[in-house]
Amino acid sequence: MVGTFALVFCGPASVIVVSYLGVPFPLGLVAFAGAFGLTVAAVIVALGKVSDANINPSITIASFIAGTLEGGMVIPYIASQLVGGLLAGLTLKTVFDSVAPSAYLGSTKLAHGVSPIEGVVFEALGTLGLAMAALSASKFMERSVNQAVLVGGTLFLLILLIGPLTGASFNPARSLGPSMFSGYFEYQWVYYVGPLLGGACAGLIFRHTL
Repeated sequence: MVGTFALVFCGPASVIVVSYLGVPFPLGLVAFAGAFGLTVAAVIVALGKVSDANINPSITIASFIAGTLEGGMVIPYIASQLVGGLLAGLTLKTVFDSVAPSAYLGSTKLAHGVSPIEGVVFEALGTLGLAMAALSASKFMERSVNQAVLVGGTLFLLILLIGPLTGASFNPARSLGPSMFSGYFEYQWVYYVGPLLGGACAGLIFRHTL
């Protein structure tokens, strides 16, 4: 819950600040991609030994399907992640309610011209890449610092690639908190269906190939 809170507060907060300051593209994109990547890396270093830094429902599903997470932990993890995301959304509203209202507390949005189906595909592909990195880090890397570099760096690169198209959520909890407390619900289902689909596919691939 704490790890998810950190991600869903720090990442969207960077989106709000970039919007408020009017930081031009692509510097703004690099800024909030860095904020998300660094936050994930910090959470892995801080909490990896305690909870495997499991802060994303999609990766929880991927881990379960891959056989690296016990079934009895799936519901507690996802419940904790959703609570952390909602608490972060409430905190964002408390701190940034009147700042850059067009950012909707850093909610994920489809770019102009990107259809919801295309959004699902992009989100699924991005989550597939992120989940494969997370599963590989957990299985093949012992040091949390190395895991943090791989997963945080992968997220950073994926946001640079897909962020201009969908906002690059890859995490239902990340989209849920800001959306719920800003009242921005347009096509938010994309950010639940796409990441969960991508996570499930990553789990299947990992289970049968690695």
